[in-house]
Amino acid sequence: MRLKIIHTTRYEFDAPVPYGLQQLRKTPKSYRAQNIINWQTTVTGGIKELEFEDQHRNTVDLISFATGTTELVIRNEGEVELTDTHGVVGPHEGAVPLWLFDRQTPLTRPGKGVRELIKQVGGDTELDRLHTLSAVIGAAVTYDKGKTETGCTAEEAIELGHGVCQDHAHVFIACARQMGFPARYVSGYLMMDDTVEQDAMHAWVEAYVSALGWVGFDVSNGMSPDRRYVRVATGLDYSEAAPVRGTTLGGAGENLTVSVQVAQQ
Repeated sequence: MRLKIIHTTRYEFDAPVPYGLQQLRKTPKSYRAQNIINWQTTVTGGIKELEFEDQHRNTVDLISFATGTTELVIRNEGEVELTDTHGVVGPHEGAVPLWLFDRQTPLTRPGKGVRELIKQVGGDTELDRLHTLSAVIGAAVTYDKGKTETGCTAEEAIELGHGVCQDHAHVFIACARQMGFPARYVSGYLMMDDTVEQDAMHAWVEAYVSALGWVGFDVSNGMSPDRRYVRVATGLDYSEAAPVRGTTLGGAGENLTVSVQVAQQ
């Protein structure tokens, strides 16, 4: 399957911004089941200073704002060819050791809520247990926009009983690591069945299964990623795979609009 993706982010500031700097993780890479046909990033109102790979081999664009910026527009677009592997990504690669993904972070630190969810998980194989875990989390934390913020922890999402894909990912990671599985956060694009237009990127998780390597789980949709999923960035949690991280100087307020279009070619 070939997907066409257009991701536009627009910042409108109510006063000129003297300086700003952003890291973007919006560029997918080719791997076994994903071939990048073409991809480009264009910036209006700023400058693409450089491109580099972070410790997780994510492609990062460093963007600076032009002096006195009142509007910044970032457009990422391209085409990606995908094949279905039933969620199996494969062996661990890269310089970061596998054991690092056993480490809990402030966003995934386990507590009473995580321990209670794990008690509900059964299964004869590692894969069975992880699929059951995904279903348990989906039942305990209802997908509901507007209930949580980006800094919401796994335990807070469990207590609220509501959240979005980011929260589902953090809860799964917290539980999986507590169960002895290395786990990582994944951000990317998803072709929806009912709409081309979206207002954000998607998030899911990957856990390491001894017989298969990394395997993906999308708690929000109750499935493993198929050929509609485009992997972009991975990390220990959202903070390491966030599409945008940065800062601006000055006290200008901003209006942010995001448009994501994912369609089959």
